[in-house]
Amino acid sequence: MIRLKLDTSQAASFLGQKDLEAAQQEIRDCHRVLMGRKGKGKDFLGWLDLPSGFPEELLQRIRSDAEKIRSHSDLLIVIGIGGSYLGARAVIEALEPSSGLPAPSTGKHPLRVLYAGHHLGEEYHKSLLQILDHYSYSLAVISKSGTTTEPAVAFRLLKDHLLKKYGGKGAKERIIAVTDASRGGLKKLADTQGYPSYVIPDDVGGRFSVLTPVGLIPIAAAGFDIVRLLSGAREMEQTLKQSVRYGENPAQQYAAVRNLLYRAGRTTEILASFEPGMHYLAEWWKQLFGESEGKEHKGIFPAAVGFTTDLHSMGQFIQDGSRNLFETVLSFGPASTGPLAVPGDPEDPDGLNFLAGKSLYEINRMAELGTRLAHVDGGVPNIRLEMPQVDEAVLGELLYFFEFSCALSGYALGVNPFDQPGVEAYKKNMFALLGKPGFEEEGKKLRKRLE
Repeated sequence: MIRLKLDTSQAASFLGQKDLEAAQQEIRDCHRVLMGRKGKGKDFLGWLDLPSGFPEELLQRIRSDAEKIRSHSDLLIVIGIGGSYLGARAVIEALEPSSGLPAPSTGKHPLRVLYAGHHLGEEYHKSLLQILDHYSYSLAVISKSGTTTEPAVAFRLLKDHLLKKYGGKGAKERIIAVTDASRGGLKKLADTQGYPSYVIPDDVGGRFSVLTPVGLIPIAAAGFDIVRLLSGAREMEQTLKQSVRYGENPAQQYAAVRNLLYRAGRTTEILASFEPGMHYLAEWWKQLFGESEGKEHKGIFPAAVGFTTDLHSMGQFIQDGSRNLFETVLSFGPASTGPLAVPGDPEDPDGLNFLAGKSLYEINRMAELGTRLAHVDGGVPNIRLEMPQVDEAVLGELLYFFEFSCALSGYALGVNPFDQPGVEAYKKNMFALLGKPGFEEEGKKLRKRLE
């Protein structure tokens, strides 16, 4: 039984009852198309069955290789961009303590996961290489083609550093490749050099790949329970696949309401959380929905905020700015480790003794509820996703819920949720400006435009 609870009452109140009833039928139709595998992008639905169909042998191999990494490394550098790193980072940073290190009481090897290849920042990569002079580390390079510019450049830099530090034999023991089954530059290199390698399934797009070795290897290496992660996702999979009735299927409800709000002029969705560990989950969510829906001059623009921090920066705009917004709030129960209470102060210099003895969870919860009421009163429809706590199983539920909802929502929008034709435009211009063979003439034209 899933633990995620969806509340759309504070969004549905902005919509007409007849519109809601029509949307329910429309989204049920989208559900049938998805489950029948007859819609746009039907060749990229491998993610639908991942939680329930994950091979036990592959799972054990991932866990074994993760333990090997932990046994000889202080750091794992994940090299990837977009879906090749965001899903893993979302889960890891949601589960890590704020220090970024596992708590000593867990007895886990304190392995840190760092990231490279998700941008071309020179200072970042120079600093990373300097840090690696002082640590034992391994690399997980994740790329289907092996030729995507950002991760390929980072892998060149880091592989060179690794070879100089450990030599050829040592480097081979510290590199894991996650790539295509049979072709591409990274696959060829892994075969030639003898790197352990894992397959990115052909029928799973990058932004849907967190529950494949793409995400599971870094998550397991960080010391978290990928069995529980898959178990939570499997519970959600079974619920969403089997529940054809709108009222029993939270993904149908979420997809229907957000599309109705979009048609009513609410073109921006803000994902908000009062837990700072959710920052990269929001980044993953932004890619999932942005890359899936932003086509044919359509789509809800996905934005994200971290409360209460952003109430002191973006709060004014959300409360009183343009009314083209709606808000989806991730809400979690108290930490399993017990409460942290605010101490009293006899002098009460800050006037906060009324909070003495109250837990930070209670204070944060009241901030969440007060913000939700204020935003609804200010004309911002509000959707709420409530979960009992932050753990692997709950995160597995949430990841699969968003993937399934995204597919339904994309079909309701009338686009193919599983392709991304627009991302090639900047690459062609960049290659031309850098003088890549075959792009010389286009490069001349672009440089003239920039003069």
